[in-house]
Amino acid sequence: MGLCHSVDRTTGKEPGETSSTAELADDRSGSGRWRRPRDLKGGGEVEGVQEVSGRLISNGSSEIACLYTQQGKKGTNQDAMLVFENFCSRNDTVFCGVFDGHGPFGHMVAKKVRDTLPSTLSTQLKLTSESEQNGLVDEKGFQIKSTEEEECVTTMDEQWCDLNPNENSDEQLLPEMYLPLKHALLKSCQQIDKDLKMHPTIDCFCSGTTSVTLIKQGEDLVVGNIGDSRAVLATRDQDNALVAVQLTVDLKPDLPSESARIQKCKGRVFALQDEPEVARVWLPNSDSPGLAMARAFGDFCLKDYGLISVPDINYRRLTERDQFIVLASDGVWDVLSNKEAVDIIASAPSRSTAARALVDTAVRSWRIKYPTSKNDDCTVVCLFLRDASNVIKDSHKEDSVESVSLSNKEEEKEGEIVQVKEESIPKSCGVESKMMTTMTLAECISVAQDDEEWSALEGLTRVNSLLSIPRFLSSELRSSSWRKWL
Repeated sequence: MGLCHSVDRTTGKEPGETSSTAELADDRSGSGRWRRPRDLKGGGEVEGVQEVSGRLISNGSSEIACLYTQQGKKGTNQDAMLVFENFCSRNDTVFCGVFDGHGPFGHMVAKKVRDTLPSTLSTQLKLTSESEQNGLVDEKGFQIKSTEEEECVTTMDEQWCDLNPNENSDEQLLPEMYLPLKHALLKSCQQIDKDLKMHPTIDCFCSGTTSVTLIKQGEDLVVGNIGDSRAVLATRDQDNALVAVQLTVDLKPDLPSESARIQKCKGRVFALQDEPEVARVWLPNSDSPGLAMARAFGDFCLKDYGLISVPDINYRRLTERDQFIVLASDGVWDVLSNKEAVDIIASAPSRSTAARALVDTAVRSWRIKYPTSKNDDCTVVCLFLRDASNVIKDSHKEDSVESVSLSNKEEEKEGEIVQVKEESIPKSCGVESKMMTTMTLAECISVAQDDEEWSALEGLTRVNSLLSIPRFLSSELRSSSWRKWL
């Protein structure tokens, strides 16, 4: 979500960074810590792994993947993304992720998770492998705890890790790699959340991020989800038609299991009258912060009241009919259905432009469906599963760019693509004819894209992930300027 990031020119410090922490980051002789270079434009820290071969974190593409992000109208782009080929030094393994930050320092949290999750997961996988060799892992892939460890008080995340097996009922169908990888991912997320809580320069009390990640090893696919970003698989049915299969569940507070956990921990779940479709998480005795998701990294003001950072993990065995996987932040899914997103990717002029085509179409759809709202940051990672030469062609579609319609009707069915009457399309779309027509993908992403200023810059934000800052924070955060962070 958007955020107006600033740096004090007199002190050279970012919001939330104290003098002591700034000095600590600058000192490399007394404390032994090397100063990390700052990415002031994005607001995050540039980690030392930035130049790792096969690792993509900015707009671009490779032979098997493409990724693209575009800032919305709310401020700094708080989304982060990642494609890591040859993950864990394996030629058949790739790691992908999309992270959607929210709150005053959400952009920093999202980048921190993006930069640390792969290395933390790799370390946990090595520890799990060593534990297996030493007989310290049970048959389900979980580490055997000592008597002292069992007597220690566990955190809420640790409790839900143990109570959240979510395994296939027939464990014999699961490959050998799944359970150790699942255990390593659970432990990695737990460790990263602990590190965020103790981070000296990133205030995560009312800031956090979602995370949707996948690890593809050969034909085995493991997907982990925290929050409301989403993963969708494009596959072919028996008629060779392209269909969309949602791989994750949007972990919203109104899901029965999520709501029950939050209420059990004394948190509250309800929607405001002016947005009855958006359930939010609130503190027990304060109408804040109003978080619109049930799981997230960070957001420690709610961690004692039911919010957790435990990923929902699922396994899928890929087949030759599976074409590609789309990971995207909610800025895309708020305005496009799964089927629309899959069709846009499939009809892109080339693989390298597929992610941008989806982002640009989402931005155009925001302007059509919600002309008085500020559009959210939009981020897409697309992982192609088949060689370009071996992709199954749909006999019912032409090789030219497929026409994709954008409907501004709220009641349209999921995945349905209908024609758009030009009377309902804003003049900014560059449409002059009055007859019934459809907007092609090329028109959606090319008409008045770069030189057009949106007329609703001061419009209302449709949905904010975070509504308010708790009153017991510092006076700086209590000031009216917090509204620019949302």
